[in-house]
Amino acid sequence: MTTAPAGPAGTITPEYGDKVIAVETAGSEPIPDAERHGSPRQLLWTWASPNIEFATVYIGVISVLFFGLSFWQATAALLLGTALGAVTHGILSLDGPRFGVPQMAIGRFSFGYRGNLLPSGVNALVAGVGWFAVNSVSAAFALNTLTGLRPLPSLLLVVVAEIVIGFIGHNFVHAFEKYAFPALAVVFLLAGVWTFKEADLSGGGTGGGIGGFLLAFSAAWGYAAGWNPGASDYSRYLPRTANRFKTVLYPAVGLFVSIAIVSVIGAASATIVAPQDATPTAAFTGHLPGWLSDPVLLAIILGAISANALNIYSSAMSVTSLGLKLPPWLGRSAIVVLAGLAGTAAAWSSLADAGHAYEAFLLVIAYWIGPWLGIVLVERWLQSRTPHEASAERLGDRTFSNWPGISALLIGIAVSVPLFSNQEKYVGWVPEKWPAFGDITCLVGFVVSAGLYGLLRRRRQDRKTAGSH
Repeated sequence: MTTAPAGPAGTITPEYGDKVIAVETAGSEPIPDAERHGSPRQLLWTWASPNIEFATVYIGVISVLFFGLSFWQATAALLLGTALGAVTHGILSLDGPRFGVPQMAIGRFSFGYRGNLLPSGVNALVAGVGWFAVNSVSAAFALNTLTGLRPLPSLLLVVVAEIVIGFIGHNFVHAFEKYAFPALAVVFLLAGVWTFKEADLSGGGTGGGIGGFLLAFSAAWGYAAGWNPGASDYSRYLPRTANRFKTVLYPAVGLFVSIAIVSVIGAASATIVAPQDATPTAAFTGHLPGWLSDPVLLAIILGAISANALNIYSSAMSVTSLGLKLPPWLGRSAIVVLAGLAGTAAAWSSLADAGHAYEAFLLVIAYWIGPWLGIVLVERWLQSRTPHEASAERLGDRTFSNWPGISALLIGIAVSVPLFSNQEKYVGWVPEKWPAFGDITCLVGFVVSAGLYGLLRRRRQDRKTAGSH
């Protein structure tokens, strides 16, 4: 393995280029034109592979088993939620070639340099601890089922592989996802064919109604949009001249097709009766023939590693986007290791009740993603109307502030969560009075924060304009 030498603080040296077996040294600083390489097509498998995994299967499973939907109701909710998250993911991927920085660093436009500490910090925890734990647990269960190795040592073996990939960095992550893609696609499609043969597609439907539909929609949207804060992390090395349409299309298609197909397979599998004491992965593979069940377990492990390679990498990118003056030894690679250790501890603690923990996690992440995404998209729209506002220099300006962004984010969360949250441990006022609302916290947060930010941002701009006269 070769290591690209580090340059002065805040810079990267041009030796990294398109090398695959080389440790990346870049953080949140813009990628120089000399380092730009690749094509938008690579974003197809980079965003498809991480979602051909068991966590995606389980979105469909909980839509039927926990939310009470029939197979066809669950399918409609899953496709709709996934489509919305995939479209915004493609749009945000455009920021990579344009600015050459991680997605959370681009958030400085919306929240200001210091205000961006909050969303960047939240995403670092969600990706590096939350999602890392979710996927590591599914891989550990699969390894346990496949080999009989106890869950804890199974978990430790999995997380080592995940940390190593994230440690090496950008080019290696893309290469890993490229070669994992065909194996994952073939195995999961075979499992899907067999699952549909055994499934009762007229089954499920224990009375979820509109509330269950909205819960499933929110879970699917939260899963797909949960990748949005890392969109430009994997497109930021693309040349500035990269085709804009393809830069939107490939990540959106990769995300949508993989999540849609795999989650619908999960919904079908939930109509097949499984032993009550089976682990989630054993329940999914229990109806498969022996010649297929073992490859599926291997694919579940590979898929979890594919997903967590991105999660831990993006978590480190979020930490570098905090804008803190970190000691020289605490670079991107060191942050990957620290995030991996934290995620491992979280995974260990959730081994006992993975199913319900995952259900709650899917909904909770959407609670902050909705308001954040609403603000970021409004800022992008305003920038398109006044291009001078989007000067790249502002991303590195420590004095730049944008109080409307952080205000709209906090208000959106404060309004949506207490009123509309529908969790096992806390039910908001609206779903308590009208259960048919299910959980629309993410939608309410999106609308409130987006609308409020647009109003506050315009008012701030009007005051600046008036002051200049």
